[in-house]
This record gives sequence, C-alpha cells and structure tokens, in this order.
Amino acid sequence: MKPQIRAILVHLLTATGAVFAILAMLAAADAKWSLMFLWLVVAFAVDGVDGPLARHYHVKRYAPQFDGVLLDLIIDYLTYVFIPAFALFKSGLMAGWTGWFAIIVITFASAMYFADTRMKTKDNSFSGFPGCWNMLVLVIFALEPSHWTSLALVTLLSIAMFLPLKFIHPVRTQRWRRISLPVALVWTALAGYAAWIDFHPESWAHWGLIVTSVYLLFVGIVQQIFPPKRA
Repeated sequence: MKPQIRAILVHLLTATGAVFAILAMLAAADAKWSLMFLWLVVAFAVDGVDGPLARHYHVKRYAPQFDGVLLDLIIDYLTYVFIPAFALFKSGLMAGWTGWFAIIVITFASAMYFADTRMKTKDNSFSGFPGCWNMLVLVIFALEPSHWTSLALVTLLSIAMFLPLKFIHPVRTQRWRRISLPVALVWTALAGYAAWIDFHPESWAHWGLIVTSVYLLFVGIVQQIFPPKRA
C-alpha cells in the first residue's frame, strides 16, 4: 500500500470521531445517557490511537492537504466538551443556576483553551487542564455527587485550564508512560463497562474510575513537584 494511501486512511480514522460524536448527540437528545457515553468512549479510544498512527505513517509528509491537528481539535471539542456539557445540563445532575453556570463556563473556557498556542509543553504534556470534560462528566454520572460538589469540580478545573499546571498525555508524555498508558487503558475499559451496565450504583467499576481518574488528574503535577534528575 502506498504511503499516501496509508496517511489518508489515518485521517479518515480520525474523522470517524465526528460520526461517533453525532451518534452520541442523538443518544443524548433522547436522554439515553449510557448509549451516549458508550459512543464517547469509542471516540475516546479512536483519539488515543490515531495520533501514534499519524506519526508512524508520517501524515504531515504524505497527506499534507489535510490538517490532522485541526481535524483532531474539532472532534475533540465535540466529544470532550460540547456533548458532555449538554449531558450534564440536560440530565439535571446540576440543578438550577449551577447547570447554566457549568455549560457556559465549560464551553467558553474550553474554546479559549483549545485555541491557545501554549497548550503543549516541551515533553508533550498539557499546560493547564486539557478540557477532558468527557471524563469528569462520566464520573459524575457514575457517582452522582451533590450538585455543589459537581459545581466545585467544574469551577476548579475551569480555572486550572489557565494555570501553569502540567497534565500528562498518557500516550505522548514519556515520563512514567509505562504506568500512565495502562492506567488510561484501564480507565477507558472501566468507563465503557460502567456505561454498559447503566452506571449501576453498586458497581465495583466506580472505585476503579475514582482511582484511575485521580492518577491521571494529578500525576502531571506530581512530575512538576519532583522533576527528573539531570544527567
């Protein structure tokens, strides 16, 4: 197979995220939250593999007519931000004005963050919380905390988007990747399972989601506190 064809196929794989996004939105419109999250988990998995494939097959060289970074950002905004914010509001998990506050802050702050040219660090991590609202909202659906707790989490993470705090990319951040990548894979599997069983309140998967989410949220900050020793 010609390298140009391989590169185009990688772009087409990335573009399937838009299809999964609209399927998730259709499910959300019918309040089928478990089905919505299943589609979002599929989109999340695609987003995890298309980047390594793009670098392996040199898409910038062999298919430069398509901007893979822009394509990825468009789909990420839909699946990481827009649809999860809609679900958080329409589900009623954040009542009254807190729901309005959440969808306005999440969508507005994320739009600015996704356009920030300083969002990536030298080690391919993120500077500031990278707008992974799909992960937070799924955990909120699973645990159903009080709307005040959800409001606090949304507020703190929105502020964290614009603070000089490091958040890892499980695939691209090399430091501790042998731990971070398996943890991210476990989170994805647990998220899919939790959605599959309709977020049953007694599921053991919820504890796994808490542990893996805490790791993924704070490991980058821990790396900042304890930088690698220079040779």
